[in-house]
Amino acid sequence: MRRLLLILLSVTLALPLTPTHANTRIASITDGDTVKLADGRSVRLLQVDTPELNEDECYAKEAQVALANLLNIRGTLRLTTDPNLDKVDAYGRILRYIFKGKVNINLEMVKIGAATPYFYKRELGRYSTKLLKAAESARDKKLGLWSACPGTKLDPYRALTTIRQAPATPTWQCDPNYEGCIPLFPPDLNCADIKKLGLAPVKVIGRDVHRLDADGDGIACTS
Repeated sequence: MRRLLLILLSVTLALPLTPTHANTRIASITDGDTVKLADGRSVRLLQVDTPELNEDECYAKEAQVALANLLNIRGTLRLTTDPNLDKVDAYGRILRYIFKGKVNINLEMVKIGAATPYFYKRELGRYSTKLLKAAESARDKKLGLWSACPGTKLDPYRALTTIRQAPATPTWQCDPNYEGCIPLFPPDLNCADIKKLGLAPVKVIGRDVHRLDADGDGIACTS
């Protein structure tokens, strides 16, 4: 009997461990970076951002479809946290990396050009280096949103804003008070004007002559 128990124990220890959240089931795809679970919780994909679906941003629907396709591949679904990052965001969504089998869905979305890295509050997670390299590669190869939204800038420290048209060659002189080619003052411009020109966000490096930076943090026209 003792020998039988030892054999059973050996077999049990040799079995693969069931991954955390292995039985989690996704009920719906909210957009390219958020899903809803069958238990009602919303999951926000860690360290990535996709175009806003409710604002009809360039490549928003395509990003949602890309996430759905990746979640449909074969493999066990797992949700994992990052010890360096928050577990829940300000909206009550749980923050996770999503894996399907061995595929890191967050990273894969960036690789195919359906998402960009977003290091909120400049906090770097365990995959931040891979995410940034994947984004640079997708941009250089003009994959996904990098082809469909050619005016989009890669900035992992700011929320993604996709721009459908590449900025035209400026026909104006550039104001030295701003990084990038913001038109000289006067005439006075507001953030709506700046966004139409595909120049947002704006970094103030001198005097804010256009009065774009309302909160004085040096970065304007971010929302």
